[in-house]
Amino acid sequence: GDQFYNTTVNPNDEVHVLVCVIPADTADQIEDEVITKVQEIRRAASELDIPQVAIITRIDKACPKLKKKLKKVYKSTTLKEKMEQLSVNVGIPMNCIFPVKNYTKGPKSKDEVDSLILSTLAQIINCGEDSMNHKMNQSE
Repeated sequence: GDQFYNTTVNPNDEVHVLVCVIPADTADQIEDEVITKVQEIRRAASELDIPQVAIITRIDKACPKLKKKLKKVYKSTTLKEKMEQLSVNVGIPMNCIFPVKNYTKGPKSKDEVDSLILSTLAQIINCGEDSMNHKMNQSE
């Protein structure tokens, strides 16, 4: 066997959430073989009861209006269409796809950008925590 294979797995060693990260500006250009691979990985994760989410990045590149008005992120029909297409392609439900804007220049933080990122991270943590609690309750 593999000398690095852990035979005594505890909850800290397990995967609690599968996160797929896709750039919004090229989401409609994903090759079929990549989509198929993501679907296969999702199926395997589902069999293990691992929840799955997606982060759709570079939203300002896909929807230039968001560069100046990031607060309108959930009102953008262009972004909604990108998210819907991602949902159809890989099978992740819309309520599990989270938009974020990447930082591109310098270390200066921006509250609107931070807010989206932190909200996404909080959702991922909650998803993992819910999954862990569910698994622990099943084993009792």
